[in-house]
Amino acid sequence: MKKKLVSVLLSAAMVATLLAGCGGGESEEPAAEEGAASGEKQDVALRMWGAEEDQELLQGLIDSFVAEYADAANITVELGVESESTAKDTVLTDVEAAADVYAFASDQLPYLVNGGALQPIDDMDEVLQTYAGKSVDDVKSANTPDSVEAASMNDKMYAFPMTADNGYFLYYDSTILSEEDVATWDTMLAKANEAGKKVAMTLASGWYNAGFFYGAGFTTGLNDDGTTTIDWNGEADYTGVEVTQGMLNITSSPAFMPVADGDISNQIASGQLCAAVSGTWDSAVAQEAFGDGFAATKLPTFTVAGDQVQQGSVAGYKLVAVNAHSENVGWAALLADWITNESAQQQRFEARKIGPSNQTVLESDEVKADIALSALAEQNEFGVVQLTGQNYSDPSATFGEIIAKGELDVNDTEAIQAALDTLVEGATAPVN
Repeated sequence: MKKKLVSVLLSAAMVATLLAGCGGGESEEPAAEEGAASGEKQDVALRMWGAEEDQELLQGLIDSFVAEYADAANITVELGVESESTAKDTVLTDVEAAADVYAFASDQLPYLVNGGALQPIDDMDEVLQTYAGKSVDDVKSANTPDSVEAASMNDKMYAFPMTADNGYFLYYDSTILSEEDVATWDTMLAKANEAGKKVAMTLASGWYNAGFFYGAGFTTGLNDDGTTTIDWNGEADYTGVEVTQGMLNITSSPAFMPVADGDISNQIASGQLCAAVSGTWDSAVAQEAFGDGFAATKLPTFTVAGDQVQQGSVAGYKLVAVNAHSENVGWAALLADWITNESAQQQRFEARKIGPSNQTVLESDEVKADIALSALAEQNEFGVVQLTGQNYSDPSATFGEIIAKGELDVNDTEAIQAALDTLVEGATAPVN
């Protein structure tokens, strides 16, 4: 529904409050008031950052946004490149100099909130209702509950959900492995070994190896001071030692291939594998490598203390922020909404097969028919949004590397406990 905004009767004070920013620097409130009072259109300049691979798509969305609101303002949007994975570091270097609108990975939300970089979306309800014909509640109900949760902190929504596909699951070659084979790590590795093939996974990463602990009931968390809470050296549904033993039993198989972070694509393409743990970004290479056998499903169960335990995972999301220091915070909110709405998410899926958080797009026949996205949705039932502090990554990667190299004896419980204690000590260390 297109709204002719010249017919919308807003007071000058409302225009100034909702569309002009007040976070940092000098706002444009006088100009906004004069424009509203005289009926003249505003001149609005915005900057937006997005991933390099999304530039063409984003430019198209910008062009349609400018056209949609042409009756209300003369809008120009400068598009720049910034990866979602590095957005936090760039933005927090100088929040006031950051773009008005930018995308970021969901695990960065607490840092951006604490750094004063995010305009709460809950506070933008009036401008969304007046200009976009929707409420914040409409935005929330349009997206999956877990994506809204990932975009929220302290019961307040701070960003617009954009994607729900930043997680991992299992790709496999169904000409070698059956659905029953890939249900458990034990059977999958045995069948792979019989076929002279490998099963690959990255372990030297706290993003990947955490799935074993999450599946067994363990947790991580982020404290207000930036430190990590982590209980892997203790006891949840099982002990941390028992979970580690389960991991060691996997890595001891001759069919298991530990892969460096970022190298899964190359290993899938090599032809050595019949299965690999990865995400939607490797869908094309897996389809080419496995051919008619291309298949995907949730992660297998693994053996812990004689039981089969479902391997967990990290469920990640991509979100779009409105900079709290934007001089045109209302227009920035409208732009952020525009590039994350149902139509935009449909276009994003069609262009790049990116998994939507919008529930209507998610339930479309096209998305349901996507093998990788269906597997991700299945695994996300066992996924968690990972929150950790600054000192988590290195110790957890080192721990995973020790497991991957088989440097621990599966029967040496004291050495395993010591390795877990070292991991927790490093991960929970104070932030300098």
